Parts: sequence; C-alpha cells; structure tokens
Amino acid sequence: MLNQRIKELRTGLNISQVELSKKLGVSKQCISNWENDNIQPSIDMLIKLSKFFGVSTDYLLGIDSKKTLDVSMLSDEEAAHIKLIISDIAKN
Repeated sequence: MLNQRIKELRTGLNISQVELSKKLGVSKQCISNWENDNIQPSIDMLIKLSKFFGVSTDYLLGIDSKKTLDVSMLSDEEAAHIKLIISDIAKN
C-alpha cells in the first residue's frame, strides 16, 4: 500500500522520481525502490514524505483512506469557501 500511495501522490503532483528525490535528499534509486516495494522508507523519511505530500502517515500506510487538505494558512472565511467548493464537487 505504501508503495502505491507514494507513486500516486508523486504522479498526482506531476513530478518525476528525480524531482522527488532532490526534494527529499535521497537518490532516485531510493524513490524507485520505495515505489517498487523493494524497500521501505525509514520512520524519519515516512514523516518527511507525509509533510511533503500534505497527508497523514496513516494515509501513506493505508491505515486511513481520508485525504486531508491543510488550510491552516487560510482565514476562517477562506477555509469555509474551500469547504463549500469541495462539497459542491463531491455532489457532482
């Protein structure tokens, strides 16, 4: 599950394995090994992945299927607008 989530999140951002490796400070081969389920990231790297992608570690590990959106930098009014947009999209 972790390997699939990493790949889905990376491709969802339209970034290559090389780009992700540079942002995380690891080799491209490391990213490839994670995505091919050859090795698992360390706990520290799991936390870095979580922060980079803006998801919980539970989501990465497949424990929770909820995706979250960090709106902490928005005002309450702006966050409410985002919630309405998400609600409208979910209805369609």
